[in-house]
Amino acid sequence: MTSQVTPQEQDYPLSPVPMAQRRSIWSMGLVLLGFTFFTATMWAGGSIGVAFDFSTMLLVLAAGNLLLGAYAAILGYIAAKSGLNTALMSRFTFGELGSKLSDFILGFTQIGWYAWGTATMAILLVKLTGLPESWTTPLMVVFGFGFCITAFIGYKGLEMLSRFAVPAMIILVAVSMTIATSDAGGFSGLLAITPSDEMTVAAAITMVFGTFVSGGTQATNWTRFAKSGKTAVIATLLAFCLGNGLMTLIGAFGALVYQQADIVDIMVAQGLATLGILMLFLNLWTTQDNTVYNFAVAGCNMIRTRRRKLVTVGGAAIGTVLAVLGMYEWLIPFLVLLGTFIPPIGGVIMASYFIGYKREYPSLETATLPAFNVPGLAAYAIGSAAAYTSPWIAPIVGVLVAAASYGVVLVVSEAVRDRRAQVLGAV
Repeated sequence: MTSQVTPQEQDYPLSPVPMAQRRSIWSMGLVLLGFTFFTATMWAGGSIGVAFDFSTMLLVLAAGNLLLGAYAAILGYIAAKSGLNTALMSRFTFGELGSKLSDFILGFTQIGWYAWGTATMAILLVKLTGLPESWTTPLMVVFGFGFCITAFIGYKGLEMLSRFAVPAMIILVAVSMTIATSDAGGFSGLLAITPSDEMTVAAAITMVFGTFVSGGTQATNWTRFAKSGKTAVIATLLAFCLGNGLMTLIGAFGALVYQQADIVDIMVAQGLATLGILMLFLNLWTTQDNTVYNFAVAGCNMIRTRRRKLVTVGGAAIGTVLAVLGMYEWLIPFLVLLGTFIPPIGGVIMASYFIGYKREYPSLETATLPAFNVPGLAAYAIGSAAAYTSPWIAPIVGVLVAAASYGVVLVVSEAVRDRRAQVLGAV
């Protein structure tokens, strides 16, 4: 039975994507844009919108999204050149068994997002339509399994949904922002609005970067389908800077003009309730299917199975249970967790690829890897500790410290090997 489960049918969960199966920049860009159009990102933007004047807010959002885009683009480049996703890269970085740590962290965070999105859709639909409260849990079950249909199909399913949903969401957002600008009295009215809250620039950039850094770390699940490293970098930068940037900007706009950060509440205030429900549904579905797909890929690497479709359904079931148990209320501590412990994984992978493997991984099938790559795991721990204790932009600190820690170990180890070879050669 196992031999009938081909890598192509399951989107290559345990092997590199062959060049014959690579996709265009248009295809990847749509999928990544759909992934970055996420409701929770708007709430982060809303917190920033009430803390800064309009011009400062734009600078903060631009800085945070550029940094996030650059981080995701570097990982995207590695994915395109190797054909591997983050879970498989982790084997070279943390070891055959050590990589299961990153699988667990990445899989857990993605299924946490899936649970939050499922709960959000059910709760807000009941709120906006006036349905009885007793419908909330059954709707969570319906959406919990319904959102995973396109992920079950695989990359083709994600692309098909994005082809329709992304243009529709862009149009809806454009209409809403045009009305919001008019309601504020034009750009002069926006510039005249004064902040009603306080937040440091560092904290604001941390929020922008940290809100979707787990997604950026696992965007490799799609950039591994890129035909070249350049294609992956361009698609990732555009998706994260435009998609994630637009979501944070919408939230900030809403906070400024309507004292609301969520696009649905904004559209209701604008008299666009029906369009708001449609926007919410498309917004969440295009992210939900990507997050459960991410969970499935990490899960396949953890338990070493090609049965991605089966793991996808299992992930949807876990996410649905978490949604019913109250994941909707855990968003803020969950975001703190993501911003602290996810970015160092990417930092160690970058150092491993560029310094340790000189931009070329060996074949996964023939490579002899240790069960635990202790230096890589130690660098991850150091980066996480630095992020957790940093008063500055925690996710960026985590990436830089983790990469630098492992990079130093790799450089020193190589120098020692070279010196030892010289000594032995002289003898």
